[in-house]
Amino acid sequence: MMQAAVITAYGAADGLTLQQRPIPTLKSNEVLIRVHAAGINRPDIFQRKGKYPAPNGVVQDIPGLEVAGMVVGCGEQVTRWAPGDRICALLAGGGYAEYAAVDASHCLPIPDNLDFVEAACLPETAFTVWHNVFQRGELKRGETLLVHGGSGGIGTTAIQLAKAMGAQVYATAGSREKCKFCERLGAVACLNYQEENFAHRLAGKQIDVILDSIGAPYFEQHIALLANEGRLVFINAVGGRLAELDMMALMQRRLTLTGSTLRGRSAAFKGDLCGDVERYVWPLVKKGALRPVIHEVFPLAQASLAHERMESGNFIGKLVLAV
Repeated sequence: MMQAAVITAYGAADGLTLQQRPIPTLKSNEVLIRVHAAGINRPDIFQRKGKYPAPNGVVQDIPGLEVAGMVVGCGEQVTRWAPGDRICALLAGGGYAEYAAVDASHCLPIPDNLDFVEAACLPETAFTVWHNVFQRGELKRGETLLVHGGSGGIGTTAIQLAKAMGAQVYATAGSREKCKFCERLGAVACLNYQEENFAHRLAGKQIDVILDSIGAPYFEQHIALLANEGRLVFINAVGGRLAELDMMALMQRRLTLTGSTLRGRSAAFKGDLCGDVERYVWPLVKKGALRPVIHEVFPLAQASLAHERMESGNFIGKLVLAV
């Protein structure tokens, strides 16, 4: 048996409680990880509230999309990993636990310059940013990126990766402290959306790629900000899903609107994406050009408190569970 933080009731954070659960049984293509740390992400909050169920075949009541730990078992088809390896991994659920069974192709070796807590911050954010900013958004050296929520897990990763790839980055955040942090991290400027209209400040900047988690309320402003051939990439729509589009503007300026979710994608897609992240992102991690930003670490038994912290918005970077 193992300890796990389990959703016992949908709704408030106190519905997340510590329980005993069986250690996962390995499939032939999986590794069993003794989890040392698990990253916390916004989809975990949605799942706890009953608004973002795990895909079919994945444990439904244990959140957690990324972990770091030690391999303690391997399925018969696994050839790359062996017991004792330090790895981090992307999961579709089940990370808030002492053990996790993970598709072997969704795992990455932990670089020597990272500990388990730092490594647990990377899979969900690195996979999301690489796919959406660089694959779907096709951000190139010399171009300009706008990222909202620059002080969060996705934002801090996007700022560092885009800067390392030779792009200019603008960001938004909800306080002066958060904005200053984003600028120290590499943003050319970070705009406090509580005090000013980001679109007015950026008018004339010709933004090539926008990474948008807000949705409808910013849609018209984003279309106006984009340069010709610009790309608007949605990874969430917390402010609303429906917006009106001037199709003539789209055609005349040759704009691209796209977006994606990661959790429900196929195992093969995630395996290919994992290979790209290891090829292009991991060298930056190893030399320190991409470094996880950790705000606070909670013990597994305090997963509910960690969720309350995330919902408060009073943090910079990532929140992590130490298992």
